[in-house]
Amino acid sequence: MTTTETVYSVNGMKCGGCVANAEAAIRAVPGVVDVKVELAAKSAVVKGSADPAAVVAALARAGYPAQVVS
Repeated sequence: MTTTETVYSVNGMKCGGCVANAEAAIRAVPGVVDVKVELAAKSAVVKGSADPAAVVAALARAGYPAQVVS
């Protein structure tokens, strides 16, 4: 299993509760090892082998439109 680090742009977050909800949504995706969501940067850094499309979909279901940055 290859562990990678993927950066996402995450929109719609307005507070610490949003950060917690976004992190929980990402952690539920199979293959996620670690996640760090930053409100000010409107970003998430995800480590693991999770499919980036699954992470984007999980964030969208939680109400946070996202896209892969790198």
